[in-house]
Amino acid sequence: MKYKQSLRIQKWLRPIAIGAAIGVAMVTYPAVAQNLGDNSLLGTPLGRSVSVDRNVSKKQTKPSATPEIVVYRSPSCGCCGGWIDYMKKQGFQTKVILASDTEAVKQKYGVPDRLASCHTAVVNGYVIEGHVPVNDVKRLLQEKPNVTGISVPEMPVGTPGMEVGDRRDPFTVFSFDKKGTAKVFNKYPSS
Repeated sequence: MKYKQSLRIQKWLRPIAIGAAIGVAMVTYPAVAQNLGDNSLLGTPLGRSVSVDRNVSKKQTKPSATPEIVVYRSPSCGCCGGWIDYMKKQGFQTKVILASDTEAVKQKYGVPDRLASCHTAVVNGYVIEGHVPVNDVKRLLQEKPNVTGISVPEMPVGTPGMEVGDRRDPFTVFSFDKKGTAKVFNKYPSS
């Protein structure tokens, strides 16, 4: 008697188990669900095989091409938001931390006073101080020089987030090390 009851339970549970497995597969392999339609596998007769491309998950879990950049900024600074928006448009994921004491943040990350600007960012262990253009950030991340970070001191007009029409003041991007030694990383002429 128990054997027959066990068979009835198994027959009853089989469609539920298959549906659950299909649901897990559709969550794990969303491209399969998209290609086959959300519920198309639910009507699959028992015993019929369904092929699943195992490479789909590898394609979808590929890491982002650009790393997250953490930006420390004053709650009252508007131009910092302009630079953050600019970096987002360039494909960077951003995390913003409002800091009432930005000087303490700069000291923590070793930004020399003469290279300070309005916000400090950290990406892949490098410090990005101020309104640095995205090409310089990408170059830093690609070349991986032995520096603490790069900076555009103060807030020159025409730098990302500091746009004023077509006007662009000349500015320099500096690299700096743990000792505070600065070197020219890139130069931008006026427009």
